[in-house]
Amino acid sequence: MSHASYELKAEARERVGKGSSRELRRNGLIPAVIYGDKQAPLAIALSTNEVTKRIHAGGFMTTIATIEVDGQKIQVLPKDYQLDPVRDFTMHVDFLRVSGDTDVTVDVPVHFINEEKSAIKIGGVLNIVRHTVEFHCPANAIPEFITVDLAGAKIGDSIHISAVTLPKGVRPVITDRDFTIATIVAPAAGVEEAAEETPAASETE
Repeated sequence: MSHASYELKAEARERVGKGSSRELRRNGLIPAVIYGDKQAPLAIALSTNEVTKRIHAGGFMTTIATIEVDGQKIQVLPKDYQLDPVRDFTMHVDFLRVSGDTDVTVDVPVHFINEEKSAIKIGGVLNIVRHTVEFHCPANAIPEFITVDLAGAKIGDSIHISAVTLPKGVRPVITDRDFTIATIVAPAAGVEEAAEETPAASETE
């Protein structure tokens, strides 16, 4: 399952726009929007420190949160956030309203286990094709990660999504092919030796 749910306190924003957003950031707040569930978008402001803490804690994009706005508690899932490209602080967050049976689309990280029981133990190299996989799943059953078992994988093997046991209700967005998550490849042996055998330009002149 995903990380434990958490709660954030917010205030409704009456003014929107660049000038208003800059003023909020100067006061330690982040402009954000809650949308979806066939309701009008709600502009809010959140504590910069609280949101930044949650982002750095991991699992931000796959964890249901509760935002309290003027006494009303709204369940949400973060859908996007923007960082300042220079100073690396959070500029804006988009949240999607959800309920328990809401179907959401999320990018879920891939974890690998039993590397020591695969060809990696004898020098094979794990080539990760997808570090995350996009899934449809119920909002209250978002997996924190999916697990790929490498036990028995040999050099030249490809691990496809069909080989992964997925939690109930979790379905890949891509359904038209059995896509590859990772491969086990032979090490690039001999590259360094070949480079050493090639004389340097200064030696051949």
